[in-house]
Amino acid sequence: MNRLSGLAGSTAGVSRRRFVQGLAAGGVLAGLPGLVRAAAREVAMAGSGAAPVLSGSSIDLVVAESPVNFTGSPRMATTINGSIPGPTLRLREGDTVTIRVTNKLPEATSIHWHGMILPYQMDGVPGISFRGIAPGETFTYRFRIEQSGTYWYHSHSGMQELTGMYGAIIVEPRDGERIRADREHVVLLSDWTDEDPMRVFAKLKSQSDYYNYHQPTAMDFFRDASSGGLEAALDKRRMWNEMRMSPTDLADLSAATLTFLMNGTTPAGNWTAQFRPGERLRLRFINGAGNSFYDVRIPGLKMTVVQSDGVDVEPVTVDEFRFGPGETYDVLVEPKDEAHTVFAQSMDRSGYARGTLAARPGLEAPVPQLDKAEWLTMADMMGAMGPAGGMRHATGQVVAPMDHAGMAMQRDMAGMGHGGMAMDHGQHAMPANALARPGRTVRHARSEYGPSTDMRVDMARTNLDDPGIGLRGNGRKVLTLADLSTIGGPMDPRGAEREIELHLTGNMERYTWSFDGLEFGQSTPVHLRYGERVRVILHNDTMMTHPMHLHGMWSELETAEGQFQTRRHTIPVQPAQRISFLVTADALGRWAWHCHLMFHMDAGMFREVVVA
Repeated sequence: MNRLSGLAGSTAGVSRRRFVQGLAAGGVLAGLPGLVRAAAREVAMAGSGAAPVLSGSSIDLVVAESPVNFTGSPRMATTINGSIPGPTLRLREGDTVTIRVTNKLPEATSIHWHGMILPYQMDGVPGISFRGIAPGETFTYRFRIEQSGTYWYHSHSGMQELTGMYGAIIVEPRDGERIRADREHVVLLSDWTDEDPMRVFAKLKSQSDYYNYHQPTAMDFFRDASSGGLEAALDKRRMWNEMRMSPTDLADLSAATLTFLMNGTTPAGNWTAQFRPGERLRLRFINGAGNSFYDVRIPGLKMTVVQSDGVDVEPVTVDEFRFGPGETYDVLVEPKDEAHTVFAQSMDRSGYARGTLAARPGLEAPVPQLDKAEWLTMADMMGAMGPAGGMRHATGQVVAPMDHAGMAMQRDMAGMGHGGMAMDHGQHAMPANALARPGRTVRHARSEYGPSTDMRVDMARTNLDDPGIGLRGNGRKVLTLADLSTIGGPMDPRGAEREIELHLTGNMERYTWSFDGLEFGQSTPVHLRYGERVRVILHNDTMMTHPMHLHGMWSELETAEGQFQTRRHTIPVQPAQRISFLVTADALGRWAWHCHLMFHMDAGMFREVVVA
């Protein structure tokens, strides 16, 4: 039995406001070891609300259960050294670190060092790189720090990440910090549910939109009829009904079950970071959520993005940015007033995390209203067929036919990949310059035409300059992938030697997620030759944005024309989007590759990569 099941129970009696706002004093409860209590008091006195900081080349971490209360209902969480988030690890580039992890849980555990380049045996993925850490056992991680920047760590066992097991990593550059700031703060965003995560998963399997509180309503219909006419409104609703899909399907979970946290603090708790007037602050944003994309802004302040996924980028000034689980952004801000709200609303607009930058304790600034939830467009559903063509009604809605699994196949399947195999175009005879830019001919594997896939996109869009649903034309400057430019260019100047195409697939009614229509366990590993330079194309055949994380190697995002864009360890792929990146297979061993939305990964969007 899951250890949370005895405490979870129904959340029906808990008000939605309590989930959205939480308790002002919510978090880890009393009864912790004296050392941890002392550290917590020290943090509280400092007024920062930050996690304890551990540094040096020898670190001890203890994974255990701790009582918490975020919403008024006590629960048990998975903690590291008794805190949520776990301790911030402050390391130095070039050092060799030894991290001893002791498991005091009644079940196995693990820690994955997200975005860190290290030997695969130290990567911390049970069943791939090691067997996990058994109850009562201590596992010693030892590796040399090969990079600098903002990263994070989390459990890769069961649902422990969602129950509190995550923390920040800050790696100081060996030759001194290049980004100048007077003060810095870690802003680690996450999400919490009082429900047993396995119960949540079971609900999604039985009804994928169980937590979607933004379903189309009668008022939406009358509004459409008023603005575009009754016939257009009927056609619009009929189209969505025939596709058996919801235009508001932006997130699997919502504030119906989630409380959104900033540094382990509820919105009502108002995490606060102090500054002195005139200071320049560096904010290290980390999305450590199990299932939530956040749209982050600080009303009244511009943010200058200087780092993406731990890598320095050419500075770009924005009002807002979106990031998904696994991603990190470092920004510089210069407060103008005595208090500014740090506002991070969920992509589905059901709730938010928030905190305050304050010149002295006790100050607050106005908290913005949540933006209105927007419907997915046909461009989100069908890619290039959306704004570029197809039949239109008076409402502007494109109604060109979609390629559903139940519809007749519209192309000759000859030459397509075999089920379970990534499409590898490097094995075919191709002109010498054919790999100069990403392939544009869409090839659906045979395995996509099965029960695990309910949608296929034939004309995916490639635009990296799209901020995404809910952020388009909102009057604010929103960061896009096209705005990011890694300083120094690519790590490897070589072009692609071959090309691999993988499709992100799913079936919402069955709540299955996969690569090429095959869940993990049905698929075979992706094999890379040691030292080769490979282009990977990810083609999203689903309605949801997937933050894709390849362990152990950098993913160097490129434009549709094959020009280097930026270096990442986690790449968000929007609905009906086709993106590509180059990978140098310089890390021997077995690696994980998956969507970082926890339930998508557990439902099958996970693949093994073998470099040999």
